[in-house]
Amino acid sequence: MSETRTPAAMLSPVARADRIVSLDAVRGLAVLGILAVNAMTFFWPHGVLALPTLQPGWDADAVTGWLIHDVFFRDKMRTLFSMLFGVSIFLVGGERSDKARGSLLRSRLFWLGLIGLIHGIAFWYGDILLLYALTGFLVMLVRSWRARTLLIVGTLLYLVLCGVYFGTIYGMTFMPPAELEEAVRQQGSAMTPQELAEAVSAMTGDAWSVTVHQFWHWVGVVPFVAIAMIPVTASLMMIGLGLFKAGFLTGRAPAWVYLVSVAVSAGCLYLIWGESTAIEAGGFDFIQTSLRPYATFLVPLVSLGYASALILMIRFGLRLVLMPLIAVGRMAFTNYLTQTLIMTTLAYGGRGLGWYGQVGWPDIWGLIIVVWILQLLWSPMWLTFFRMGPIEWIWRSLTYGRLLPLRREAVA
Repeated sequence: MSETRTPAAMLSPVARADRIVSLDAVRGLAVLGILAVNAMTFFWPHGVLALPTLQPGWDADAVTGWLIHDVFFRDKMRTLFSMLFGVSIFLVGGERSDKARGSLLRSRLFWLGLIGLIHGIAFWYGDILLLYALTGFLVMLVRSWRARTLLIVGTLLYLVLCGVYFGTIYGMTFMPPAELEEAVRQQGSAMTPQELAEAVSAMTGDAWSVTVHQFWHWVGVVPFVAIAMIPVTASLMMIGLGLFKAGFLTGRAPAWVYLVSVAVSAGCLYLIWGESTAIEAGGFDFIQTSLRPYATFLVPLVSLGYASALILMIRFGLRLVLMPLIAVGRMAFTNYLTQTLIMTTLAYGGRGLGWYGQVGWPDIWGLIIVVWILQLLWSPMWLTFFRMGPIEWIWRSLTYGRLLPLRREAVA
């Protein structure tokens, strides 16, 4: 049987009525949750992420704020995002035999990478878009694999990479104390008070010095992303695409599968909570913080539990309740970049309010919740009048090589 190929001139973004609601809902959760993961990185250098007690006012409220972030959000939302991006590779690119859609996918990834490059260099070093574009060029080569193959290869790759990481950290426990301290410092996981003060000062100066410091921070992060993050991101994209092809992410699996997934996720969260509380009680020792078997291996199960809960809500007639979240997911690109714009405006000196180095977890959670509310309000309002978010429109117009209709009235 010959493959069906789509003429290039007939290609266009998926119609609103044809979108998969479950994917949009999960994407909405992921983009809101990713703010809870990234928020601290907008206001503090990496050393404070590794040792939260460096921030001022470390008290019971700050501990609670850190625990909520560490247990319920950290890595879980990035995992969801990666799985969903794997799905989008197939939805846009189709089978490998479809040359026109394959060309469209390459164009989409190229423009995503360019936007990510601008985002990372000019605004925030923690950009994930360039990582997804680079990884996407690899995963697109296997997008025609069967669900079973994608799940097996993706899962094995993920477990092997986690094992390598775990083994590397465990090997550090045998290093002499002086060598271990130096290794930790080289990784940016330890800062003296003077180094912290210098880092804060660099991000609260004039606009030019802030921009230069941000650029060099990005330069220091990119090699780590290229070496360490592409393989694990590829594994998660393959798992996500496999779950999509198997019907799990589209809500076609039996209800009991999702109920089991939610229960397993809850059990994993309980184990991760125990790990996190032990780390906080131990004073955030580097080895204890890094050597976390539950948080290392069980994260995808937690993420799938989150997705399962949303899918069950849709299946049991609660779609109307989720409409604001679904709208956030349909504008995920716009909302992701808007989060950066809001947070860097608050944090950076020169071109913002200069709150960098001044706010701890309780205040940051307040900011997160405010942004969540804003995005849950403006996303459905925008989509009442327009087909897609403004950044989605720019990205898709660049991808298709023509200006696409934006206003809903323009849709035939």
